[in-house]
Amino acid sequence: QVQLVESGGGLVQAGGSLRLSCTTSARAFSGYAMGWFRQAPGKEREFVAGISWGGGSTYYSDSVKGRFLISRENAKKTVYLQMNSLKPEDTAVYRCAAEVSFAKVDHVLRPDFWGQGTQVTVSS
Repeated sequence: QVQLVESGGGLVQAGGSLRLSCTTSARAFSGYAMGWFRQAPGKEREFVAGISWGGGSTYYSDSVKGRFLISRENAKKTVYLQMNSLKPEDTAVYRCAAEVSFAKVDHVLRPDFWGQGTQVTVSS
């Protein structure tokens, strides 16, 4: 079982920034496409961003494109989500996800593993 552990959530004012991190115990981290999903109270889970195993391709939801940046460091077994120009509607629990894949990421991930999540709250 692959464990994914998120960190970096918190409370921030609108217009501010946060960086989420997700580390894993997976032995073959480079064999996974990684991504982030979020879920706000009363809403369905939403895909946010994904990155391919080597970092060569990324994919974003329209709601965060141009504001969020996903990246990864395979040597540290970590994936990041840099969130800028945050809006109150970005408030949600953000979960890290891993999909066993060596393919290009140009789609919503279909995760095989999930983290527990970290709360992001953006105040107006």
